[in-house]
Amino acid sequence: MFPNYKIAETSTFQKEIEKLRSSNIYTKIKNVVYPQLKKNPYFGPNIKKLKGEFDGLYRFRIGDYRLFYKIDEEKVIIFILSLKLRKDSYN
Repeated sequence: MFPNYKIAETSTFQKEIEKLRSSNIYTKIKNVVYPQLKKNPYFGPNIKKLKGEFDGLYRFRIGDYRLFYKIDEEKVIIFILSLKLRKDSYN
C-alpha cells in the first residue's frame, strides 16, 4: 500500500498553467489527476515511466497534454514539473 503523497508544483509548472487558466485543464488536474497521483503515482492507465534521458520522470496523459512529474520517496512528495502539449513534449 502506498502512503498518501503530497503534491508540490514547481514554478515552471505554475507559469505554464497560468497561460492556460482560461481552459479547464487545471480544474481537471486538481480534481482528477492529483487524487489519483496521491494514491499511487507509479501505476494507472494514463501513467508511464519515462526512459533514456528522461529516466526517473513520469508522465500523466491528459488528452493532448502531458503532465511530467518526479517522485521523492524519502519525503513522500510528487513534484509537478511541467505541462506540455503532446507535440511539444519530447523535443
